[in-house]
Amino acid sequence: MDGLRQRFEHLLEQRNLVTEALGALEAKTGVDKRYLAAGAATLLSLYLLFGFGASLLCNVIGFVYPAYASIKAIESPSKEDDTVWLTYWVVYGLFGLAEFFSDLLLSWFPFYYAGKCAFLLFCMIPGPWNGAHMLYHRAIRPLFLKHHEAVDSVVRDFSGRALDVAAGITRDVLQTLARGRALVTPAAALGAERT
Repeated sequence: MDGLRQRFEHLLEQRNLVTEALGALEAKTGVDKRYLAAGAATLLSLYLLFGFGASLLCNVIGFVYPAYASIKAIESPSKEDDTVWLTYWVVYGLFGLAEFFSDLLLSWFPFYYAGKCAFLLFCMIPGPWNGAHMLYHRAIRPLFLKHHEAVDSVVRDFSGRALDVAAGITRDVLQTLARGRALVTPAAALGAERT
């Protein structure tokens, strides 16, 4: 329990949008930011468990802060924060894909959105216990390294076929337009200009 409290204290000491907002609230209300953070987490948890629109709230939590942090990472000169947020988005995308196929079943489970929100928060926690980093290096990266050449081959074949189809459609459209233009005779064009 002491380790969890230390992690919580460490998270509150970092400088980011949330801790700055908690600091401003602490200055205005005189309530310690630890209690404010614990109260906000409790209210958020209760809403995710029993509130209407928990799906939307969960998706906002999983998207808004990471998007903000990603923009800050892009604008910073450091490459490390870019890697952290790219890893998060890879895990988020794969989780979203898996959720698409299992959502009809999973949404019937009680407290599903609280669990989903906890998972997304786990994936964005800074530091060595970052869930996205762990999942990427233990599961996604080994699968990618094992299968990326086959996937690259399929993508090359597919893109070549797509270009061939697009070129054929463009050729057919241009031929149709050329035939349509040939149907307009110079006499009909002169008659249209006089009216």
